Amino acid sequence: MKAINQIGIALLAALTLALASCEDDHDSNPTLKIPESFTLNAPNAATVYDLEKSKTVELTCTQPDYGFTAATVYTVQVSLDNDFKDKAKFMALPTTYTKAKMAVDANEIAVVQTTLALDKGKTEADFPLTSKLYIRLKATLPNGKAEVYSNVISLNARTKFALDPIATPKTMYVIGSSKAIGEWKWGGCVPMVQTVAQDGTFWRIFYFDAGTAMKFNAEKKFDGNEFGSSATLVDNASAGLSDDGGNLKVAKAGWYLVVIKTAVKGRDLKYTINFEKPNVYLIGDVSIGGKWETTSENLFTIPTTADGKFVSPAFAKTGEVRMCVKIEGEEWWHSEFIVLAEGDILYRGAGGDQDRSTQNAGKKAYLNFMTGKGEYK
Repeated sequence: MKAINQIGIALLAALTLALASCEDDHDSNPTLKIPESFTLNAPNAATVYDLEKSKTVELTCTQPDYGFTAATVYTVQVSLDNDFKDKAKFMALPTTYTKAKMAVDANEIAVVQTTLALDKGKTEADFPLTSKLYIRLKATLPNGKAEVYSNVISLNARTKFALDPIATPKTMYVIGSSKAIGEWKWGGCVPMVQTVAQDGTFWRIFYFDAGTAMKFNAEKKFDGNEFGSSATLVDNASAGLSDDGGNLKVAKAGWYLVVIKTAVKGRDLKYTINFEKPNVYLIGDVSIGGKWETTSENLFTIPTTADGKFVSPAFAKTGEVRMCVKIEGEEWWHSEFIVLAEGDILYRGAGGDQDRSTQNAGKKAYLNFMTGKGEYK
């Protein structure tokens, strides 16, 4: 009997411990609740924050009541219209915060204030400007869940024009439906050639099959900035340019000098795509007449097939060989090139004067711009 009692006591003790353990587990795994809101404290209404002279703007809030003390990530949202329903009317600052007392980057606020002001029709000439900003916080758990918004506060802020100048691109690529330009894979796209002027003008000579479609972009990716038929199109070569679902389509097979010109309009880049006759010229010492300008007697012959070669006139005398295409509004040497000893065509691009080779009178230059190869013979 004594042994039975001892067993009973042991079982009772084990059950008590088990129940206590369950209660502890329940206490250590509280239930998440999503509050309706939390409080973002209002600043002094009389203060005008000079974002040009300030490094930070302090914001404080109460932590959202998730039912327990939780790590929280805060995102600052800013509007000029107190409209946080229309996504076009507010912007989020890029930096997030994990404490209820935030030193918010003043420059980030200035960039958003400037951007939203431009969206409302302001121009750079209107700056510096002072306007009322409406601010709220979005709070989430570190995993991005349990989203909750604070009340909206307002403050007055003065900012200079806080956006970087719009610069013309330094690179440009073409991608398209044919194998020669990547078959819509960026790994096979072809770089355009920048001119010495570095003014957003690019060029290259291509052979396109009939029906070839293409787009251009300053980056090797589809990022929303690529353009095709949306650009201003100038067809000086009777290529038969048309829209193909936003792509630029070429109706007539042949060789073309493609020129991209970039213009800055406000905060936007506007592109013009020119299809020109693929005229290539000898220049300087070896040219007929020794001319330092593009002349008809120094034109290369133009092939009719993709594997054909452009052929120069015979070199008038022994000398350094210089060749170019001529782009409207640019000097001829902005778009010149040479052939290296290894047989590669080397474009001057945005670089300095090239190391040219000396060739004997009577020789000719033979070029294929699709293979990138050339020779003197």
